Amino acid sequence: MSHLAPTGKWDARYLGPVPHDSSYYAKCMLGGVLACGITHAGITPLDVAKCNMQVDPGKYKGLTSGIATLLREEGQTGIWKGFGPTFVGYSLQGMFKYGLYEVFKDLYMNLAGEEISNQYKPAIWLAGSASAEVFADIALCPLEMTKVKIQTSPSGTFPTAFGAALSQMSKTKIETRYPFGSLVPLWSRQIPYTMAKFFFYEKIVQLFYTHVFTEPKDSYTKTTQLGVTFASGYIAGVVCAIVSHPADSIVSLLGKPANKGKSFGQIASEVGIVGLATKGLGTRVLMIGTLTGFQWWIYDSFKSSMGLGTTGGK
Repeated sequence: MSHLAPTGKWDARYLGPVPHDSSYYAKCMLGGVLACGITHAGITPLDVAKCNMQVDPGKYKGLTSGIATLLREEGQTGIWKGFGPTFVGYSLQGMFKYGLYEVFKDLYMNLAGEEISNQYKPAIWLAGSASAEVFADIALCPLEMTKVKIQTSPSGTFPTAFGAALSQMSKTKIETRYPFGSLVPLWSRQIPYTMAKFFFYEKIVQLFYTHVFTEPKDSYTKTTQLGVTFASGYIAGVVCAIVSHPADSIVSLLGKPANKGKSFGQIASEVGIVGLATKGLGTRVLMIGTLTGFQWWIYDSFKSSMGLGTTGGK
């Protein structure tokens, strides 16, 4: 397909197999809903264990023992706490994260022009993903706060049903700072994470198509392209988990009753950087690596089935 717009000028929206029109962006948004909503909701038990390991490391020492403790004390429902807000929150986040990434990437490439876009591709990936995540986190924040409160409150002290939990958060909004009290730590966790996720994903895909699969990308089967997608996503996810873990620990610790009214800096200095960077990290690497690999795979499988082609490698 020509990279020129109907006007005859170079246009980033004409770089792929189909023009990037409103229908293209809408399909990318739907792909993002599927990619993030399904994967995050599916690993709720890992998330419940991780949050509790960060908040109460004395009681929840590891992933397996943490899940065993939750099952023993609260039964099957204990490890699926927060499923509702996780599914809705991350579906909304995925819609904006993936959909707006495509919008901002095209916008910034067109502002920069062909030569600069080709020369500074990584800067375009970083700017596009950071811009998209700002909006994605505004959509996620109220549901993420509700999820963390459900998952880390001692059994019986906070409603676990989705609707009841939301109304309780609203009732106690002065105390919980609902709906946007965690927005700044969420931005500090998610924006670097998303920048790393999209940058490393795009870079690893590029390396695969430069050094391993050296024929033109379109000449490979969908299965091969989606294999590259999953492997690149998994590797990118491991890097992301390490980059964003200290901020993720602070988001979890904010929900702990003992930390009520404390600033982010105060919590960080009390726990110490080593604690913030390492507590629950192994679980999170496993969780985020798998999560990111599957997210990219679901997203690109959906794009591919819609005839939009897979992401990256250009």
